[in-house]
Amino acid sequence: MEPLSLPIEAEELVPHRLPMRLVDRLLEIDGRNGIVAAQVVAACPLVDEGGKLEDIAFIELMAQGYAALKGYLDRLQNRPVRQGFLVGIKKMHRFGAVFVGDQLLIKIRTLAELDDFAVAEGEVWCMDTLVAHGEVKVWIN
Repeated sequence: MEPLSLPIEAEELVPHRLPMRLVDRLLEIDGRNGIVAAQVVAACPLVDEGGKLEDIAFIELMAQGYAALKGYLDRLQNRPVRQGFLVGIKKMHRFGAVFVGDQLLIKIRTLAELDDFAVAEGEVWCMDTLVAHGEVKVWIN
């Protein structure tokens, strides 16, 4: 297996494939936290006919951002990338809209891990504007 270096393509770290893979690259990692990049594309099934990313996509961006972080940590330990399942959403707030062509940064912070369950806090940024914030709960298989 090749040594890992950042940035790394998300396709190497998450089980999601296009068109449902919304994240593009893991840019930074700091322990159990990280930053992931994504670009909103017209082919995304969560973009409406006006080119706006639907609100539900912010949750998926946070969940996939956490998956990229966990996938990287798995690969560091020479383990295969595991599947995760979104099992809960807490304190989700949308502050702005994003559209096709927008570049996003998803900042992920692991709040808790217990066995195969985890809680992560996510922020979605477009340029210098926070557009969404929330917590996701995942089960990792």
